[in-house]
Amino acid sequence: MSSPWIEGLRSVALYVPDLAKAESFYTQVWRLEVAHRGDGVLYLRGSGSDGYLLALHQGGELPQIRQVTLRARSRAALDEVVANVQRAGGKLLAAPHELTRDPAGGIGLKFQDPHGRTFQVVHGDARRPPEAPLKDRPIRLTHVVLNSHAVDETQKFLQDALGFRLADRTGIMAFMNCDRDHHTIAVGITDNDALNHIAFLMPDLDSVMRGGGRMKDAGFPIQWGPGRHGPGNNLFNYFLDPFGIVIEYTADVEQIDESYETHGPDHWKWPPGRVDQWGISLPPSATLKEAQKRVLFAPNP
Repeated sequence: MSSPWIEGLRSVALYVPDLAKAESFYTQVWRLEVAHRGDGVLYLRGSGSDGYLLALHQGGELPQIRQVTLRARSRAALDEVVANVQRAGGKLLAAPHELTRDPAGGIGLKFQDPHGRTFQVVHGDARRPPEAPLKDRPIRLTHVVLNSHAVDETQKFLQDALGFRLADRTGIMAFMNCDRDHHTIAVGITDNDALNHIAFLMPDLDSVMRGGGRMKDAGFPIQWGPGRHGPGNNLFNYFLDPFGIVIEYTADVEQIDESYETHGPDHWKWPPGRVDQWGISLPPSATLKEAQKRVLFAPNP
């Protein structure tokens, strides 16, 4: 356990241009299930215990990220986060309150970091009984990667406001840890503050690979992968959804504890021509790199 207040990543909320098209893709191809329907919003779950992983809201012509939702360890942790966020320079949007309009319920708060990224932190949201992972279906979200034009400031805010710690840092990314998963939020070192990608945990290697074949058959080719990352040691296949949002199938995410040794960019250098541990993957496509800059946080969540 790294953060005394944050247990992990619960869900991500997005604005999409076509809710019906999004439902077709995310249920039939990506293999999530409809958890709940609301007025202009669709909630999708995986095979794990979380009430939902994606909240898809009807939006405008361009996709946007509405918020990232984290789960608190306790009700008292919410009050600690409120105080920490304000001390760290964030903007409180909503104090802890009953989430009566959220199908998962619970108590939640909302804030923006100094660069306008919107986060929600919840406790007591409904969960389903645990069950065995289902073949070829996402279990839960394992991490979200958010770009930053000021990575040191973003890293410090996550540490001060939410209790994250730096697990590893490469030349392009800072990997932030809050619990057993190697990273729950990673910060992309770039010149923008867009959503880089959302990672969905799959049961195993075969599910990651078969998912790649299924996506290819449906007209969504692999944009990067298959491969195995350095930091986190996880398997990966990256894709674009119908709106250009970058999504990842991953598995075998490294589980760490307080004894894990943090490494810097010099440790995480690959030999020439390699972009992962295996050395078989081509570099990320130009299409993927552009997409990782386009999905911005909505200004009025």
